[in-house]
Amino acid sequence: MVHAINNEQAKVSVIQSAVAGGASGAITRAIAQPLDVLKIRFQLQLEPIKHGSNSKYNSVVQAVSSIVKEEGVFALWSGHIPAQCLSISYGIVQFAIFEKLTQTCQSSDPQFFMSNKHWINFTNGGVAATIATIASFPFDTVRTRLIAEQKTNKAYKGFVDAFSTMIKTEGVRALYKGLVPTLGQIAPHAGIQFAVYKLLTDNVLSQVKFFQRQVSVSSTVESSLIANLISGSIAGFVAKTAIYPFDLVKKRLQIQGFQEHRKGFGRQMYCRGLLDCIKLTIVEEGFLSLFKGYLPSTCKAVLVSALHFALYDEVKHFLLRVQR
Repeated sequence: MVHAINNEQAKVSVIQSAVAGGASGAITRAIAQPLDVLKIRFQLQLEPIKHGSNSKYNSVVQAVSSIVKEEGVFALWSGHIPAQCLSISYGIVQFAIFEKLTQTCQSSDPQFFMSNKHWINFTNGGVAATIATIASFPFDTVRTRLIAEQKTNKAYKGFVDAFSTMIKTEGVRALYKGLVPTLGQIAPHAGIQFAVYKLLTDNVLSQVKFFQRQVSVSSTVESSLIANLISGSIAGFVAKTAIYPFDLVKKRLQIQGFQEHRKGFGRQMYCRGLLDCIKLTIVEEGFLSLFKGYLPSTCKAVLVSALHFALYDEVKHFLLRVQR
């Protein structure tokens, strides 16, 4: 992020933010998709994830081996098309709105902004992520279904078929299953991400010469790529840990009405809504089951957050330099 925040030349337009956000989302998704597949498979498994159990998956290594052996290596990229649509649309909307809100707050009252910028970053990040989530949520539901289905008992032929079949058989509302717990977690998740990232890049690492880079055109001090990667990974870890149970519940709600295509993975959960899903999960599997899939999910969060923020900043700064 730009350290000299009041430098007019450093301001990025909404279009530049959208382009940078979409590009970072696409690249990050292509790299991290296998971790997402593992996370979702673990989250949807009711049996314990541990060695010696009769569970379909009992460890990360065993899960990868099982998926590749039974479904092929490309199964690790199941649901990649809707996942790309999700990441690109989410990145475009989130970063464009965040930058616009930040610039509006800064220009309205510069002194107040500088005194409260960490809380403002938290709030703006939450608002931007909430709007982006609503806009991109159908892609999230479709990719979850495609990842969740048993490849020997397919429900859909692909992304377009899944999208149209869900609307035809379950109605448009099916595309928004799990939206409530998602909105409950997305604002604090994104708020924490942006606040931690900006804190580290603007106020911590930017004070260390090793993590600085000078822009000759505007004499603006920017945090380096390494600093952005470190800040993004820490922000991703903190944010994902804080809201993880909501993510698990969301995934379980998204496959309601789809359980017959998952019988080969073990027992299936049938719940009537958010609170019922939380209750059944804790009663049947124990409180710690709310953190099933935490390891691959955290690895993904660290990788995705680091790449997402760092790539966004790199593309954004490239566009700014071309403009100058």
